[in-house]
Amino acid sequence: MLKPLLSLLAAILFTTGCSAAAQDTPAGEVVLKVGDQKGGAKALLTAAGLLNDFPYKIEWSTFTSGPPLLEAASAGAIDLGGVGNTPPIFAAAANAKIAAVGASKGEVDADAILVPENSPLRSAGDLKGKNIAVAKGSSAHGQVLLTLRANGLTTKDVTLNFLQPSDAYGAFTQGKVDAWAIWDPYTAQAQLEAKARVLTDGRGESNGYGFQVAGRKALDDKGKNPAIKEYLIRYYKAQKWADTHREEWAKAWAAETGLKYEVALAAVQRNGDLPVRIDDTLIKSEQQLADAFTEDKTLPGKVDFAKFVDTRFQGDLA
Repeated sequence: MLKPLLSLLAAILFTTGCSAAAQDTPAGEVVLKVGDQKGGAKALLTAAGLLNDFPYKIEWSTFTSGPPLLEAASAGAIDLGGVGNTPPIFAAAANAKIAAVGASKGEVDADAILVPENSPLRSAGDLKGKNIAVAKGSSAHGQVLLTLRANGLTTKDVTLNFLQPSDAYGAFTQGKVDAWAIWDPYTAQAQLEAKARVLTDGRGESNGYGFQVAGRKALDDKGKNPAIKEYLIRYYKAQKWADTHREEWAKAWAAETGLKYEVALAAVQRNGDLPVRIDDTLIKSEQQLADAFTEDKTLPGKVDFAKFVDTRFQGDLA
């Protein structure tokens, strides 16, 4: 009786093992599904000449901001994509199946709260009781929260109009909102084309981090891991290239997005994202931002950011 039982158990284990292995994509069939934003990774990698010989097929999907991109990554619709410092926190609060696998840090001058040129608002404290357009869960949302906190206010002291950038631009230029929290290239576009004025920017408030975030499904696929690693290495090489070829990058960015060259150049000249390690300092900073959202009651419960980090590629990225 024992021998048939052991044989049955062995058969079950073998079948289970085969099933797990079948989830791994064969090397020759790997298609890397990358989420992107306006003038993002695809434009950058192309301008740096780092896509020409990429050894895997890439399928690109474009998103209006970080939160919907991470929803797609969590659902397995894409494998990875780039976002700012706040979307991973909102995704973590929703227990999304994602992890930050690479990081960069940039200037925060372009993370701005804009007002019309003739607005009576002169300081961040003047935002009390006003309407602010912002993409929910975006890095701009984080900056609004931190700016308000620094001035003794909370998000309950203002009215947040949750709009994606294109809709927010329309609302801003038509005078339907008092202020707009946004990032480049939209900041530069509003300044140059709509004469927007910077009420306050991210200096002293925002940590300037950006992330490449992968879905757990992709990370669990051993067949896709080499493709993710190669993509990350090239993406961060491209960031370094852009930092030393700003005018060239601005021309490519303008051509890719349809932005005016002067808009792209203004954005590029004040931004220089460069790769950094995912370390204790970064995790602590992100945890502080997450705690600020919890204290503001924007997010329910505490988020443990460290649980949504995967450092398996850090050695290769060094």
